Amino acid sequence: MYFRQCNLSQGVLSINASKSERLDYGSTHKELVQACAAGDRKAQFELYRLYSQAMYNICLRMLNDQEDAEDLLQQSFIDVFLKLDSFRFESSIGAWIKRIVVNNCINFLKKRRLTIQSLDDERMGGFSENPDDDLHESHLGVKEVKNAISQLPDGYRVVFTLYMFEGYDHKEIADILNITEATSKSQYSRAKKKLRELLGGRKYAGA
Repeated sequence: MYFRQCNLSQGVLSINASKSERLDYGSTHKELVQACAAGDRKAQFELYRLYSQAMYNICLRMLNDQEDAEDLLQQSFIDVFLKLDSFRFESSIGAWIKRIVVNNCINFLKKRRLTIQSLDDERMGGFSENPDDDLHESHLGVKEVKNAISQLPDGYRVVFTLYMFEGYDHKEIADILNITEATSKSQYSRAKKKLRELLGGRKYAGA
């Protein structure tokens, strides 16, 4: 799992990946993938076992609903197995699966009328990603931070999740969501601002 450090005004968001998410995104698992594409059910189960928990966590972070996350996970792996013939081993299989999962989550949210306001739609001040803007640092508790993230509006949460947890840069996020790079940056900045408000300036011990 990719992770960025996010400085908030009253602390540093620091959530480590669980063992189930520490995947080898550098591996194509070529023999396993070829066996899956050939219809080997044991190989398909093994690929699912390797990546399902991490992909479920992505779904849950993006959709903020356990049942929706479970449904999207199953649909995503159906898509994975149907599309395996198109995988050309030019990237890791984990990154390829993750892109399918992320795209499915985005499509689901768009059907639910995901709202991401353009930078031009709001007359707000500038945004900054400079860590020096945040003066006081402490580690925030995992449960408190996850709860705060779950309360973000969909648009804020999706951009924050893609940037913070999934490792996409703002240009990639803009391409995925069909928005401008400036809008992605502004949504991320506003997500951080909202998190500060939700966390109420409290300091938590790091997990």
